[in-house]
Amino acid sequence: MASPYVTFTREQWRALRASTPLTISDEELSCLQGLNENVSMTEVAEIYLPLSRLLNLYVGGTQELYQATHTFLGNQDGKVPFIIGIAGSVAVGKSTTARILQTLLSRWPNHPKVDLVTTDGFLYPNRVLEERGIMKRKGFPESYDLRRFINFLADVKSGLPEVSAPVYSHLVYDIVPDEWQTVRQPDILIVEGLNVLQPPRGDENEPRISEVIVSDFFDFTIYVHADEKDILQWYVERFKLLRQTAFSNPSSYFRRYASLSDEEATEVATGIWNEINGANLRSNILPTRVRAQLILDKGQDHMVQSVKLRKL
Repeated sequence: MASPYVTFTREQWRALRASTPLTISDEELSCLQGLNENVSMTEVAEIYLPLSRLLNLYVGGTQELYQATHTFLGNQDGKVPFIIGIAGSVAVGKSTTARILQTLLSRWPNHPKVDLVTTDGFLYPNRVLEERGIMKRKGFPESYDLRRFINFLADVKSGLPEVSAPVYSHLVYDIVPDEWQTVRQPDILIVEGLNVLQPPRGDENEPRISEVIVSDFFDFTIYVHADEKDILQWYVERFKLLRQTAFSNPSSYFRRYASLSDEEATEVATGIWNEINGANLRSNILPTRVRAQLILDKGQDHMVQSVKLRKL
């Protein structure tokens, strides 16, 4: 069966960088990557620079289209950001992808202001999840305040001067009361999360909002993919490392795991994966991969092995 994607090997994709300059330093890169991810400058040059070039072309084309529309209508409405959605499993590295792209895209002269928002802020607070009996389904579609998320995206796309998003703390594993991230008409907004490509759902607690879905607001979407066995390995490795970092903080929701042995940590992390993250990946996240415009396929070493770009 014919594929809707053009598949590029790493070598083929690398050639599409053309003359795009490397605008990120080793020091910056070390601050952008996740706990157990060793993204090299080679990875940035061969994978992320061609991607930033592609996105720059998309943004430029969209900016010209908006300007043409404004000229035709004879008005100057508020600036409308180009929105990029990045999806993928827990522990697959989508947050690192988002941060690297944010940095690279901000170095292009025609879109220097690039903001990044995660969908974690649109999770229901723990008290609501507990009331609904879905605390162990955090990250599943029903755990998000979809109406609030869609209203946020609609306001951003309407060109409002300021739009605020709730803030989520991974340390306390909950929404932070009275804390907000304010988005002020960036040139580009990157939205990263598990659920950015998910279709609407029927849910008694969250009625379907007309026919509007989250992905309607995205100008470009990316799915970060890897085999589940590799993601599980990365998840367990990260869980072990967190014992000496975040878990050891007295304020951490997971502080009870800080004293686990390697064997105990592996068992607990694997259990959490099988019960929650793996189940969510198979049922809700992986099926949305086919909706992305671009797919980054990662190998066991966290390096991107191939890139799939949807045919126009």
